[in-house]
Amino acid sequence: LLKIEGAECTICENGQRVLETFEQSVPGDYDMILMDIQMPVMDGYEATLKIRGLDRDDAKTVPIIALTANAFAADVGKARNVGMNDHIAKPIDIHFLMDTLQKWMGK
Repeated sequence: LLKIEGAECTICENGQRVLETFEQSVPGDYDMILMDIQMPVMDGYEATLKIRGLDRDDAKTVPIIALTANAFAADVGKARNVGMNDHIAKPIDIHFLMDTLQKWMGK
C-alpha cells in the first residue's frame, strides 16, 4: 500500500532486524518506522525501547507508529509508554493510515 502511494520502504522480518537496520543506517535515512507489535525474535515494544535508547539524535525523534491487532486502550497506552508516537489498529484502513502518516510527516 505504501509503495503504491510512492513511499520507499524497507521491510524487516523481525524486531531484531528492525533495530539492526535502523542502527546501521545513516542518521536521517528513515523518516518513520511502522512497527508491528507481534514479531518474532524481538517484539515491537522491545525494538522501540532499544531504538529510543540508541545514542543518536534521530533515534529520539523518528516517529514510530505501532501497527497491531491489539486495539484496546491499554495497548495504545503501552505503545506510547515505550516511545511509540501513534497507533494504527489492524485491519488497516488505508485512509486512516495515510492520514496518520501525513500527520507525522508534517504534510
